[in-house]
Amino acid sequence: MAELKEARVPDIGDYDGVPVIELLVAVGDTVSQDQGLVTLESDKATMEVPAPFAGVVRELKVKLGDELAEGSVVALIEPSEGSEAA
Repeated sequence: MAELKEARVPDIGDYDGVPVIELLVAVGDTVSQDQGLVTLESDKATMEVPAPFAGVVRELKVKLGDELAEGSVVALIEPSEGSEAA
């Protein structure tokens, strides 16, 4: 099994404690780069946290209602062969 890589919340502005309102993937799902993993809801907007690379979701680190901030780990993904995992 390849090394698992973290998918983290990108820069979402000046927000802390933004709740997860929707899980868009499950463990075992194959995701493409930039595919939404979870949906967050701030005071003004909803936003999806994208997969930073293609691969298979091996572990979800969040659940509905969890509050996240920039840099929070959302999932562990096993990168696809040939994907540009950072």
